[in-house]
Amino acid sequence: MPGRVRLHTMTSDLTPESLRCVRADAREPEGYRAALGDTRASLLHTDPPYCLLTRRRKGGDLRDPRANKKIDRNPIVRFESVRDYRVFSEAWLTRATAHLTPDAPLIIWTNLLGKEPILTAAHGLGYTHLRGEYVWGKRTTDKNANEQLLRVYEVALVIARTPAPPLAPGDAPTVWAVVGGYDDDAEAVQWGGHPHHKPFSVLEPLVRTWSRPGDTVLDPFAGSGSMPSAALRLGRRPACMEVEPEWAERVTHRLRETARQLASAR
Repeated sequence: MPGRVRLHTMTSDLTPESLRCVRADAREPEGYRAALGDTRASLLHTDPPYCLLTRRRKGGDLRDPRANKKIDRNPIVRFESVRDYRVFSEAWLTRATAHLTPDAPLIIWTNLLGKEPILTAAHGLGYTHLRGEYVWGKRTTDKNANEQLLRVYEVALVIARTPAPPLAPGDAPTVWAVVGGYDDDAEAVQWGGHPHHKPFSVLEPLVRTWSRPGDTVLDPFAGSGSMPSAALRLGRRPACMEVEPEWAERVTHRLRETARQLASAR
């Protein structure tokens, strides 16, 4: 139900004080060591900056080509070309995959322009099988009709080193689509109104399907903390990084508050 917080048992050895989001650049090794130590993550679940191309006007200001308005630089990142985004993807994925278990899948959120660079970078690192695309249909309202519209702005690519095993007749199906609003859990504003916020109901099927309780889930682009918070609420161990200091502090606060709620619910 939108706005209702569903809490699950927290991993027993985690305390609020032990949880933090490391302030680090995902392309550098130090952040991974600080976030993970000697642990290897069993799942990469992250939402990196998208490959959103821009054009420049005189003076060098970044502009939205549709509205001719200046674009805020933070926390949104723009890239000049798909090639630039491919270089960026190769840099951070090379670092991140070095800290995963051999069978850990990659779940990477992206838009249309980002798919090819991410898949190319993953393929070069041995992740040659696209298990599928998890589609988020965001609910919107047409003011001139009594209908709700679904818009697909982004998908989560699920990539692995091996192909998916065949499902037996009694196996549960893999979830590949979800319908939800930007703020169905009423947490976006509470945690800073980040443009890449995702409600728990959208992330829950991915975390449940591709990891198990007790697993470490790595997010090198924590943003507002939607993904590490979802991992924690489902009994996983979040390991996360964020390059913007203000957002890293907010994620740390969010994780600790979530841990306190989990502890009080036990």
